[in-house]
Amino acid sequence: MSDYIADHGPVDPPSDCPACPRLVALREELKAAYPDWHNAPVPSFGADAPRLLIIGLAPGMKGANCTGRPFTGDYAGDLLYQTMIEFGFAEGTYKARPDDGLQLKDSMITNAVRCLPPQNKPTGAEIKTCRPYLLSTLDANPSIKAVLALGRIAHETFLSALDQRRASFAFAHGARHELPGTGLTLFDSYHCSRYNTNTGRLTEEMFHSVFRQIRSFIP
Repeated sequence: MSDYIADHGPVDPPSDCPACPRLVALREELKAAYPDWHNAPVPSFGADAPRLLIIGLAPGMKGANCTGRPFTGDYAGDLLYQTMIEFGFAEGTYKARPDDGLQLKDSMITNAVRCLPPQNKPTGAEIKTCRPYLLSTLDANPSIKAVLALGRIAHETFLSALDQRRASFAFAHGARHELPGTGLTLFDSYHCSRYNTNTGRLTEEMFHSVFRQIRSFIP
């Protein structure tokens, strides 16, 4: 899938993508310190002809930046993948490594920004620079009907990518938005980060409630 060329270009950035100087500098720094890590843009992970696209913000340093698979190796992945297994969007056993044999079903996971940003905070310019890869992912997967945004920034980035007015679709945990002219339905959840779960902002039941909505929408 990574070599698919759509109207917006390649689906995934090249492993040595030079587009964002700040992200490149961090990547090179981590390559020197941790040469066995992935330390490159993280490609999307998913099944063929997915109906659900899950969008995170960016790779975590010891998560996807280390392992090369979205949400793999950090706490957010523990909750996300176990929930996906429970609701039938993944099968196998998640062991926090890319060779664990886990497979996604009818779903795909990607990030708004494909490279690790300092302090996990990409700039607006970096988000915009990576936007064509998100659009190409949609182009390459016309089967997608539902999109789950994990967090406000992923929500706003997706709306901007599709030229939808942010003011018309306010982010809220558990919200569902029909996006006119796109054939897509956007679902929102607080990000499944350790911080959000430790503070009680997001509970397992709250996260499951969003997936119940999605599972009802995608039989």
